[in-house]
Amino acid sequence: MSEISHSIGKYRVIEEVGRGATAIVYKVESPDDPEPLAVKLVRFQDKARDEAKWNRRLLKLLKAEQAVVSRLDHPNIVRIHEVVTEPDQAYVVMEYFPGESLERYCSFERLLPIHRTIGIVFKCCMALDHAYRQGVVHRDIKPANILVDENDNVKITDFGLALNINKKVETDSTFIMGVGSPAYMSPEQIKGYPLNQKTDLYSLGVVLFHLLTGRLPFRAANPAQLIYRIINADPPLVSQLNPDMPELMNTVLRKALEKDLYSRYRNGAEFAKDLSAVRYKIVDEDVPQDTTRFATLRKLAFFTEFDDVELWEVLRTSTWRSVAARTTLIRERDADQRFGVVVAGEVELSVEGRRVQRLGPGEVFGELAWLDTIDHRHPVSAVAVAPTSYIEINPAALALATEEVRELFRRLLATTVARRFAGAARQLARHCEPAVIGDLTASGGLDLQILDD
Repeated sequence: MSEISHSIGKYRVIEEVGRGATAIVYKVESPDDPEPLAVKLVRFQDKARDEAKWNRRLLKLLKAEQAVVSRLDHPNIVRIHEVVTEPDQAYVVMEYFPGESLERYCSFERLLPIHRTIGIVFKCCMALDHAYRQGVVHRDIKPANILVDENDNVKITDFGLALNINKKVETDSTFIMGVGSPAYMSPEQIKGYPLNQKTDLYSLGVVLFHLLTGRLPFRAANPAQLIYRIINADPPLVSQLNPDMPELMNTVLRKALEKDLYSRYRNGAEFAKDLSAVRYKIVDEDVPQDTTRFATLRKLAFFTEFDDVELWEVLRTSTWRSVAARTTLIRERDADQRFGVVVAGEVELSVEGRRVQRLGPGEVFGELAWLDTIDHRHPVSAVAVAPTSYIEINPAALALATEEVRELFRRLLATTVARRFAGAARQLARHCEPAVIGDLTASGGLDLQILDD
């Protein structure tokens, strides 16, 4: 075991409690303090040119963190005791807080009850309000930098990227273009505009959205598209993603995520006040999420391309139905755009009383009326052959879903129709006359020639 596993300076290591891209955090004992402390250790890389430049930047960030946080005294901000720099490493000695980052609660299956989420973000609002009053903007608010324990005590950490707004930008040693985590950055931060406390409140709004829904307000396939959406697109309403969400929460998040600085919350206290109003309307009940149906859908082939958040959204915007054998699910020629996905059992499709196809779990029925943008009529009937369970998707509900979910349905239903058409063409071919066989060119490819009249 290396020496570093025994001690860091005068601090004896007890255990590792966290690890990031550039640092490791240990729980330690101090000879001068009866309470355990935490040490964030940064080991410098080789002395090559690029590494040396990066090492200088790390040192600048560590010293900035000490300078900034030494001015902050708030129960929801991690206190820093000292920063020690050595030739091959540096470390920050700070208050030990036995909590986990909010990252743990950003996936849908681990979402906290709404009232607890509001309580946690309320404390963050007040901490950021205090920081700004001391002239400090964090600039990197995200779930990884917010710690919470089992009693919902909260600590904001990692002020290394903080901006000292009492200094001019040109002379501010902590001002580094591009700092922050893109998914949580405000439009003005992405654009490189001057920052104030409103950028932290925007980022906290993104954190709140993530904690309430299990997904980010803006999602994209690549960074360029993400940046475009943050700057130009409106986020979905949280009530669209979770029908149990109070309507007032839409108003709060709309204001927190305003692209126009003048329309956004002026300070953390104002944000916290509105959260309190939402909290007042919520019953303190921790209703466990029913994961049984989610697990069932996850096994179906139709939903293979849906990620977990999108699958939860499908569950929230669809209706789960169970019917007896010989129940008519869809009637031919009806102008009804509802469609379904078989979960268990069997469904028969027919036209004018003649069987066309039978469908099992994971297969979709009724999709043609939804895809038909003119008549909206079902060309086939669908009847349950045996006791059957299926999820019913109502177009009105699907219209309120996120664009990602609607696009997935459009793409998968189009693929389903194409494959069924191909299968039907093969069946029809069995009863048709032989086709004309075309000649291939000597190269083996198709040689299409346009003949002039």
